[in-house]
Amino acid sequence: MDSILVKGGKPLSGQIAIAGAKNAALALMPATLLSEEPLTLTNTPRLSDIKTMTQLLQSLGAEVSSLQDGKVVAMSSHDLTSTRAEYDIVRKMRASNLVLGPLLARYGHATVSLPGGCAIGARPMDIHISALEALGAEIELKEGYLHAKTNGGLKGGIVKLRFASVGATENVLMAATLAKGTTVIENAAREPEIVDLARCLKKMGAQIEGEGTSRIEIQGVDRLGGATHPVVTDRIELGTYMLAPVIAGGEVECLGGKLELVESFVEKLEEAGITVEETEAGLKVRCEAGRAKAVNVTTEPFPGFPTDLQAQMMAMLCLADGTSVLEEKIFENRFMHAPELGRMGANIEVHGGTATVHGVEKMKGAQVMATDLRASVSLILAGLAAEGETQVNRVYHLDRGYENVEEKLGGVGAQIERIKEQ
Repeated sequence: MDSILVKGGKPLSGQIAIAGAKNAALALMPATLLSEEPLTLTNTPRLSDIKTMTQLLQSLGAEVSSLQDGKVVAMSSHDLTSTRAEYDIVRKMRASNLVLGPLLARYGHATVSLPGGCAIGARPMDIHISALEALGAEIELKEGYLHAKTNGGLKGGIVKLRFASVGATENVLMAATLAKGTTVIENAAREPEIVDLARCLKKMGAQIEGEGTSRIEIQGVDRLGGATHPVVTDRIELGTYMLAPVIAGGEVECLGGKLELVESFVEKLEEAGITVEETEAGLKVRCEAGRAKAVNVTTEPFPGFPTDLQAQMMAMLCLADGTSVLEEKIFENRFMHAPELGRMGANIEVHGGTATVHGVEKMKGAQVMATDLRASVSLILAGLAAEGETQVNRVYHLDRGYENVEEKLGGVGAQIERIKEQ
């Protein structure tokens, strides 16, 4: 397995281009299953998860082409050959379950393996199942597969989500576009990725109102057409690289960044004494002299502080002045990076879903292991400020969510390189 080697202690300066959102693209790609006409996505991130979703769609008979060095994905599902999503592909990535709603809506039946992904908590499928059952689906779990069918097609209904699940909202939103009648999703997720999916579906002819709020209404239509749609900016990559100059020192402009995507995150940076400035091209982050101040963080569904930025924020707070408390309210078991940061000299106490971080003046490079996607990049960020060398092992997680990390950070002055597996 590859590893990333970081030599700390060098301030950063320059610009980093932020890619399209992985989590948005992984919801947009299954939308092709809803139509016989082509769907083309631009500003697509070049990540291993995108390749996995490509493989899954192709296994169903969809045509998927990667153009312009992977930044454009052209798809067509005019002649699917299967409605069965096999375990060998689905196990690699949680978002694979997003083919269930579209397949049910268009074909009236689907067989989808239970998904895999990072080991950061249960993230149960029952909320997806009950939501689709509210539209008339009959779903049975047998031998690790969800066997779903409808009696004469999906029918509009009231879907009350017991929590604002992003994946369940996306699955039902896509399914409801072709259901007969009106569907209302209550307690819907409000994330920008949901809004982006709705915008794309509306370009395809869907009738949707309320995206970005907790109540989404969908009027089903007989068919959807094709569309070309740009993937929204990745707010998690944006937040990650905004933290780089805070940890290492210096000034970085994140191209394509928009304040509306990361408002709660920026509020915490400003509370910590960090300067964030909107520019014509994006967001500029500047770390003045001295250490950042300690702040308390609680992860929440959008528009609250993102769980996917918790690990990176912890890396920053390890070097802050004072004691910070981080509460993880979205996923259990999401502090696996804390012991690895401890190997670098961090002072962190974890009790259940709460981590108390006592800021230290300096950290030292060490051999550390990535435990999940966001944890891996948090260790790289910590390495930017640590004395000596930090080697982050098992970075296959990293490649699922960040394209060309070493190039992007190296371009603003970081001493970072990838060590290929021998």
